[in-house]
Parts: sequence; C-alpha cells; structure tokens
Amino acid sequence: MPTDTPDTPHASSPPTSPPTPDPQRVRRIVNDAQAIEAAHALAVQFGPGASRRDRERILPWDELALWSESGLGGITVPREFGGADVSHATLAEVFAIVSTADPSLGQIPQNHFGVLAVVREVGSESQKARLYGEALAGYRFGNAGPERRSAQARTILEGTTRLRQTPAGLRLDGRRFYSTGALFAHRVPTRALDDEGRVVQVWVPRNAPGVTVIDDWNALGQRTTASGSVLFEDVPVDADDVLPVWKMANTPGVTGAHSQLIQAAIDLGIAQAALADAIAFVRERARPWVDSGVERASDDPHLIGDVGRLTIDVHAAREVLFDAANVLDAVRKLPIDADASARASVAVAEAKILTTRAALDASEKLFEWAGSSATRAAHNLDRHWRNARTHTLHDPVRWKQHLIGNYLVNRALPARHAWN
Repeated sequence: MPTDTPDTPHASSPPTSPPTPDPQRVRRIVNDAQAIEAAHALAVQFGPGASRRDRERILPWDELALWSESGLGGITVPREFGGADVSHATLAEVFAIVSTADPSLGQIPQNHFGVLAVVREVGSESQKARLYGEALAGYRFGNAGPERRSAQARTILEGTTRLRQTPAGLRLDGRRFYSTGALFAHRVPTRALDDEGRVVQVWVPRNAPGVTVIDDWNALGQRTTASGSVLFEDVPVDADDVLPVWKMANTPGVTGAHSQLIQAAIDLGIAQAALADAIAFVRERARPWVDSGVERASDDPHLIGDVGRLTIDVHAAREVLFDAANVLDAVRKLPIDADASARASVAVAEAKILTTRAALDASEKLFEWAGSSATRAAHNLDRHWRNARTHTLHDPVRWKQHLIGNYLVNRALPARHAWN
C-alpha cells in the first residue's frame, strides 16, 4: 500500500494521494456497541463544520483522517479476520448517525463497505486476509463508478474499461465517473472486463502509475463527496488485486441489498437533520402568520400538527430501515438461496422508498414552516434539500416500487446488481 507523504490538503489543490494512517492511532472496534459509540463521537466533531464545508466546498481531509482513526472502516470485517462483523442494523445506525451530522461524510465511506461486501462473497482467503487487514489498519477504499453515457456505455452496467493481459503483465485502461470516495481513498476498486469478457473488480492502489483522480464533481448537493472522474491509463495491475465478480451473477447474495441499506441510511440521516433544524428554526426565529392569532410560530396549531405528521413519517422510515437490516441479518445466517436474496432486496427497497420520501419532505417542509427568513443564504438551510435531492437520485424509487410489486404479484425475483 502507498506510504508516500501527500501535499498539504486544500480544496483547490488536493493531495496526490491520502496519507497513510498511523497504526498507533487507529482504534480496533470489537463489537456493535463500540461502533455506535464511535459514530456518535465522530458526529459531534463533524456536525459543527458541515454547513461551512458545504458552502465553501472544503474537502474533508481532516475529518476522513478522524474516520480512519475511529476504526469504523473495519466494523464489517468478519471476526475470524479480526473485525467486529457488526450487524446490518448497527451498520445502518452508524451511517444514519454520521449522515445526520454531515451526509457527505456519510456517503464518502459508503463504497468502502460496498466493496468489502464483494470481498466477503468472492474474495480468496488470501485476498480477504490482505484487504481486511488494510481496512482494520484504517485504509479507505473508494470506488471508480460507472462510465458517462456513450454508445458503448448506454447503462450504468456497461462500459469500455478493460483489464488486458500484456507481455508486461496485466494493464488497466478506462475512464469512470461518479467515483465517490476515490479522491480520498488508498485503493480505488473499479469494474472492468477481462480478456474473456468477464466482469472483474480491480483493486487499484490510489498512487499506482497511470491513475489520475480528477476532482470535477460540481453538483448542487453532496458537494464535498468529490464524486468525480477517475482515469486509468495503462495501469499495472497485480493479479492478486483482481476479484472475479462475474461469479456473483449466478450466485444468490446480498451485496446489492447491503449497498442499498447504506444508501437508505444516508437518506434517513438527511431527513433527521432537516427535521431537527426545522423545529429549531421555528422555535427560535420564525414569526407566526398574521391570521394565526398566536404570538409565536411554535404555537401555530396547523404547524404543530404538520410537525407531528412529518415526525411520524421520519420515524416510520427509520423503523422500516431497521426492519430491512434485520432481514439482512437473518438471511446472512442461512445458506442464501434465490428467494432469500430476493427477500433482502424487497425489504431494503421498501426502506429506500420511505427514507427517500422522508428526506425530500423534511427538507421541503423546513422552509414552509420556517418562512421566508429561512431562505437567507447565511443560514444555508437549503443544503438539506440539495443533499436530499442529489443523493436520492442515486437510484429511482419508481423502480423500487416496481420491484416490490412485481415480486409480490408475479413472484419475479429482483435483478442482482448493486442497486437492488
């Protein structure tokens, strides 16, 4: 793994690669309670600077160093490899806690756990020992996401990235986008086709020759995730860094549901943060409507009732999220067949629909309750809606509804990929 010293972190001049974690400072988390405790401790540190980081697009290099040191990056590592192997319920709670403080810092490590789930399913014993060891040592894993749309990449599952066998060894070429976490990562796993046309996942070191991470992410929300481009140009690849993900296509599993559970937890965090800020603004700043007959906005009966309704919606989304997490935990204890895999996907799809609605509703209602003064740029409350609208576009809930209905009516099993 890379051990070079990076340049001084700065939003406009990021390091060429992230610093190597100090093993003396990386905590080893051994159970679920410690994971929840660590998430709360990070949330206390991440929350106060979240608005400024969003407004000025200050990339969270220091915060991610704290993430590495917290030990949270190793909480899904199986116990036989030295990890806590926490429940999916705990994993969802960790992401909801961190995302309530700053959803960009919730989303950045999402792919870290997604790729570790792939290691669990198709990694060899030696690959598991090595990559799990890196996770426990505080290394961060990003992702080189789908390619931009082109004639060769019409959907997110298609692309032109290739892993070639050459006289000089394996070489990787391609350009990817939506690469959340890659800028801050020690490894940048990416999908590619090998010479036999099979899909593989290549765990590329961030500082490998020929790897260029481009900070060209310029979205309206989730501004500091740096979810931009990665360019691979004749990158030398060690055969031990290649995982045969093509094997997963015909093998029932829960990696897609696992990834989607985390996405839903991030949305729940956005909803919780928006609801909390809305209530605080109504209490402290909002003026009552002229026809209300009350002296304080917090005494407006219509507003009070609306707060109660939305609070129920957010709580309902949270409970369905944890019901889905429990389904994943139950499925993981059994031999996973096609129906078990489908049950996991359906359960998480239900949660994703509700957390999406909760995040969008809470971030919209904030302004309706708080009034015009809440739109002032100084408050930066629009970040909740921008973050919700951006992140919930990750996968369309209309297809989640179709997935659920098609399973219940026709017993159609969901397609197996990272979005189910």
